Amino acid sequence: MKVVVVESPSKAKTINKYLGPGYEVLASFGHIRDLPAKDGSVDPDNNFKMLWEVDPQSQKRVNDIAHALKGADTLILATDPDREGEAISWHVLEALNEKKALKGQKVERVVFNAITKQSVTEAMKHPRAIDEALVDAYLARRALDYLVGFTLSPVLWRKLPGARSAGRVQSVALRLVCDRELEIEKFVAREYWSIAATLATPRGDSFEARLVGADGEKIQRLDIGSGKQAEDLKQALEAASFTVTSVEAKPARRNPPPPFTTSTMQQEASRKLGFAPAIAMRLAQRLYEGVEIDGETTGLITYMRTDGIDIAPEAIADIRAMIGINFGKEYVPGSPRTYQNKSKNAQEAHEAVRPTDPHRTPDQVAKFVDRDQARLYELIWNRAVASQMEGAELERTTVDIAAKAGSRVIDLRASGQVVKFDGFLTLYQEGHDEADEDEESRRLPAMAQDEMLTKQAIEAAQHFTEPPPRFSEAALSSAWKSSASAAPRLMLRSCKCCRTAAMCASTRSGYCPKTKAASSSASWRVFSSATWNTISRLRSKKSSIAFPTMRSIGRKCCRSSGLASSARSTRSRICALPKCWTRSTICLSRISSRRAPTAATCGSARNAPTASYRSRSDALAPSSAARTIRNAPSPGR
Repeated sequence: MKVVVVESPSKAKTINKYLGPGYEVLASFGHIRDLPAKDGSVDPDNNFKMLWEVDPQSQKRVNDIAHALKGADTLILATDPDREGEAISWHVLEALNEKKALKGQKVERVVFNAITKQSVTEAMKHPRAIDEALVDAYLARRALDYLVGFTLSPVLWRKLPGARSAGRVQSVALRLVCDRELEIEKFVAREYWSIAATLATPRGDSFEARLVGADGEKIQRLDIGSGKQAEDLKQALEAASFTVTSVEAKPARRNPPPPFTTSTMQQEASRKLGFAPAIAMRLAQRLYEGVEIDGETTGLITYMRTDGIDIAPEAIADIRAMIGINFGKEYVPGSPRTYQNKSKNAQEAHEAVRPTDPHRTPDQVAKFVDRDQARLYELIWNRAVASQMEGAELERTTVDIAAKAGSRVIDLRASGQVVKFDGFLTLYQEGHDEADEDEESRRLPAMAQDEMLTKQAIEAAQHFTEPPPRFSEAALSSAWKSSASAAPRLMLRSCKCCRTAAMCASTRSGYCPKTKAASSSASWRVFSSATWNTISRLRSKKSSIAFPTMRSIGRKCCRSSGLASSARSTRSRICALPKCWTRSTICLSRISSRRAPTAATCGSARNAPTASYRSRSDALAPSSAARTIRNAPSPGR
């Protein structure tokens, strides 16, 4: 008999059917141990020793596993293939060793990227040991979370009653939101005018052209700044004659985007389906764990927590075969498409999010899942299949027009685009956070050089520049990714943490500081100064927590896993400073040369009050407490 341990009961039920007799599959229900919320759970002076605690419910799971092991010869740890999954397996093994439940049984670790019979049975043939580097990276992160949170949260509680906690991850999202809010506050609207002419060809086909120059000078978007200038140009165009000066058509090609990672899936689900990241991940979890189809429980997508954009070669072959059958051979590129991840910190431990079987179309799956799951599956299926389709072939046309009004010559331009071959666009088109007017998407009528055009209407429109919009959750995830502050999938965790901190209010335009309307700039600075003074006291000799060399918790693996970047002091002591802090624009640039950075120093301004989010909304804005971070003085000032 072999005992298999997974996280969830639904996953256990499915895998038990795949493996059959000879196996007993039990669920741990997630993590079975955690650090107790009290002082001393992490002891930095004792080589970062951690005290773990098993809650009563988890103790029942451990007892069930221990009881099953009495008649077993092998323990198989089959939790998720990421860092957290590795940590759960390690915790289960440690808890069983403490109970002395293992008496000579063989311990194996297996991972699979999809819950299908083929994937699970194949994984059982290739067991391995627990990856100690992943466990060390998990332990280092938990230690930092604990030390930063316990050092800074009391400061937050005293200075902002009602707030719950400060932490390592949500502080990065908070900084992005604060910077965006500052941009909005400093923004000054600027007036500008646009002029468009509706013209017609000799064949009666009408189109629109926009003003791009006058009297030999180019006119940019904001150059016409008053109604008087606009009216002068409009009057000149009303009396002008129009002639085509040039027609230029250029071929263009658009290639499909790569398959989904966790962050891109969350962004597209937010843009196209209106799902918050938490909802998208919950639905993806159900699709991953599988549904019953034709009497057998089958996982519908691969593991959904990944930053990789590669697809297994056998899956690519299946997708290409399906494209040839369902869309035609002309939609299959000559060779399989490969994608290069642009993120320098990407671990790429798992393949991209994709359907486990591309031949299982969204229409077929919709019969076995609820509406939201079906919509998310369709999005994942479309993206994965489109990533292996032929690119779209376009023709972009630019027509330059001269308007002669007496001695004046005014330049107009019309742009358009024709799709010669739709390629992947027949199935999927990527969404964008900020919708911009794409004039090139319009189709132009046939025109020839020196052809005379007829004026139909001249329109001058007044506009004002607008501030950047507040972050939606999808836009925040995208900004997080581009800043390379941390793993983009941590944005989901940061949003969840920030929602519970009770610092933001939801408005019609998005999230804004809860007390912003009643707060002045002076009050921000007073709060900031008080907060910084409290943090400075934490750095005194009696209360500071020095960061010694990261011995047993894996200094080297912390760097290799993307956890920390090395910071060398005058005494050549290596301090584990998280990348999301060292790259932050608020980073403490002047640490005393006589002392190594302390836990309070590392976390002070960067992990002070955190933004929170109430219910689902279109945008995020910082809380009033968060604004203090910008005004926190440097230790060297």
